[in-house]
Amino acid sequence: MEYLLFVAWLVFFAWLITKIRLFTNSGLSESQVVIVFLLKVMAGILYGWIGVYYGGLAQMVDTWNYHYNGIQEYHLLSTDPHEYIVNLFHDPYEGGFLQFFGNKDSFWNDLKSNALIKILSLFDILSFGYYYVNVIFYSFITLAGPIFCFRIMNDVFPGKKLAVAIATFLIPSFLYWTGGIHKDGLTFMGIVFILYGVYFGLKSKKFGLKKILLIISGFLILLVFRNYIIVIIAPALLAWLLANKWPKYALAVFSGIYIFFIMLFFTVRYIDPKLDFPQAVVNKQEAFMQLHGNSYVPIKKLEPDIKSFLINFPQALSLTALRPYPADVNHILSLAAAVETDLLLLLVLLFFLFKTNGIRSKNFLYTSLFFSFSILITIGYTVNFLGAIVRYRSIVIPFLIVPLVAQIDWKRLGKAIFK
Repeated sequence: MEYLLFVAWLVFFAWLITKIRLFTNSGLSESQVVIVFLLKVMAGILYGWIGVYYGGLAQMVDTWNYHYNGIQEYHLLSTDPHEYIVNLFHDPYEGGFLQFFGNKDSFWNDLKSNALIKILSLFDILSFGYYYVNVIFYSFITLAGPIFCFRIMNDVFPGKKLAVAIATFLIPSFLYWTGGIHKDGLTFMGIVFILYGVYFGLKSKKFGLKKILLIISGFLILLVFRNYIIVIIAPALLAWLLANKWPKYALAVFSGIYIFFIMLFFTVRYIDPKLDFPQAVVNKQEAFMQLHGNSYVPIKKLEPDIKSFLINFPQALSLTALRPYPADVNHILSLAAAVETDLLLLLVLLFFLFKTNGIRSKNFLYTSLFFSFSILITIGYTVNFLGAIVRYRSIVIPFLIVPLVAQIDWKRLGKAIFK
């Protein structure tokens, strides 16, 4: 039964994406879009398979926990529809709604998992509770993320379609972590919805209803699944809008806006103690330090003051940009992550040695860099598990790697190698 359902739904959605303008107007052919969809499905299957056979070793049991909880919610739908509808909004904690960045005993902390479980329970209506059939539904829904990302990057780097496509769809860690049933694929989609709406709104100098709804949808997705990213993406968007008004001073605008927000990050708590962002980061780090896992690495404890953040900055950057090192390898996934990290660092070197021109929007490039760097540093300050770091940083990989790959002169590189 599961195999028949899997094949039937796979064929149906492979056909359906060739009929939806969102995908057919992407700049890719119908067969290419289908290939991207199938790659996501394959990544989702691998993700689930590793969760079964290597879940304990690689700390990847979450995806199956969500699946089993989704089945329970699916049964609740048939036995108590009212409870099924209202339990997502139930707050069992005192002041839980107010703890927006809370790590425990917080409605918002629970919401990201509860919302994913609720989505899976809806999938179960059509999949009859089969995990790998749900992978197809999840892959179809989140396909909009990489497709929209490709449409942006293909417009930013005209004439670099092949390089943009490879760097968007085929980076292994991005494909794997955003392809599996977890929150990352949805989070990436929310980010891209916002960037897509703003980019093409600024380009056309018109923010129509569709673009506005897309941006709002992106923020709602982030509110549910990764609410802290809203705080991180806000300075990037503000700087982008201002730089669009003064394009000659774009880099100065971005630098000025980020200096202002860094100051605000450390000082707004003196205006309202509830907005203690440094303490929120410290609390997040402490929550991770209390966990146990195979990829744990010792880190310096962070304090909620600017001095401690400066002292810990090199450590945070090293964790997210350079690790895992070869010495960190202890299973197949960490080996793959270490190899990919080294290859991506090689791309950075090639970029500086064989850089070419051909970018249409420097403002978008600045937005991608400043936003991605902020995400990476936030991860580095808070997370001390290499497996989690690799997963969390996967959502910004395209914003960093596509500009590198698209601006490398591959012909000149080829001549340098084979001369």
